[in-house]
Amino acid sequence: MAATPSTRLLAAMRWSQALASRTITTTATTRHAAPARRQTIQAARPYSSTTDDAPPPFLQKLKADLKTAMRAKDAPRLAVLRAIMSANLNASKTATPIRTDVQLVALIRKIQKSALDSAADARAAGRQDLVDKEEEQARILDAYLADSGVRTLGEAELRALVQDAVDASKQAGTAAKSLMGDVMKRLAGALEGKDVDRKQVASLVKELTGQ
Repeated sequence: MAATPSTRLLAAMRWSQALASRTITTTATTRHAAPARRQTIQAARPYSSTTDDAPPPFLQKLKADLKTAMRAKDAPRLAVLRAIMSANLNASKTATPIRTDVQLVALIRKIQKSALDSAADARAAGRQDLVDKEEEQARILDAYLADSGVRTLGEAELRALVQDAVDASKQAGTAAKSLMGDVMKRLAGALEGKDVDRKQVASLVKELTGQ
């Protein structure tokens, strides 16, 4: 029996409604899935955009100086800057990467000490050429330390800070067995952001607490 025009029209309307329903469902599913995909992509990124991951300002300056030294073919400065970059790269692979200018200054001091030790060894061996080379690099490192923007505490100032912390701890009634640890905690804030030798600090604390 042939379908009447009204029957064909009704069937077409039902088919159209079913198609529209499937389209709406698909669109809604896609919209809900999009944020999930964005979250997955963000989670997969191997880096963070927070300022904590930004290199120390002093390190950025040294990288710029490295490019300048390469263009100028300044061999002594190149050797110094490459040594710093290499040490920084090695530190980045450990549990204590360089994240602040203070840490970078401490790293440079280690490199400078190594250069001075090498100069002393060369002097003992009668190699004045190597002495001159190592001492020149130590002078370059010294100039960078002075230009780091990190405040260096002298022994007298450091001793005064430690003494103040010891006196405050004793006045607070800290037990003798806990005195050294309490003094170190009190010093943490005062020494934050300053160039100090932590071994020297510990030595002074032991001396002034009598432990």
